[in-house]
Amino acid sequence: MREAARRAAVSPGAPFRHFPNRDALMGAVAAEAQRRFRTEIDAALAETPADPLARFRAFGLAYLRWAMRNPAHFEIISTGRYFVHSSSTELTRDNAELVALTERMLTEAAEQGLLRSDDLKRIQIAGRALVYGFARMNLDGHFPRWGVEEGDIERMAEEVIDLFITGIAKP
Repeated sequence: MREAARRAAVSPGAPFRHFPNRDALMGAVAAEAQRRFRTEIDAALAETPADPLARFRAFGLAYLRWAMRNPAHFEIISTGRYFVHSSSTELTRDNAELVALTERMLTEAAEQGLLRSDDLKRIQIAGRALVYGFARMNLDGHFPRWGVEEGDIERMAEEVIDLFITGIAKP
């Protein structure tokens, strides 16, 4: 918040005067972050063919690219450290829509016989864990310890997602 206030050339306490409490302020920041995240996802999917696994891949890559370019926004919408997410009906609704979107992609892939497993919930959770974990590793500065240079992180993200897709897809 201090950085946002500094960029807006106002005092650190100024943003708090427009909201009844800290949770309301952080909720507004999270709602804006979620809106930007959703825009990134929607744009990536608009450019992707109808193939459900290609769309699932595009979704994952858009998630990672957005998280890597927007670490503060990723932090606020992905953790419970700053406010109670369930207190925001907008965030809860949008998150449910994104979960349903991934469910539809995987259901389509299963109906087309593209998946090795019919346990779609497990695939969905594994995919979420993969992108969330990769984004956290980036945010927390882990990649240099793993021998991944700053300029190679996005390529590594693509390779990791491709490895996951290969693992869930029928040969």
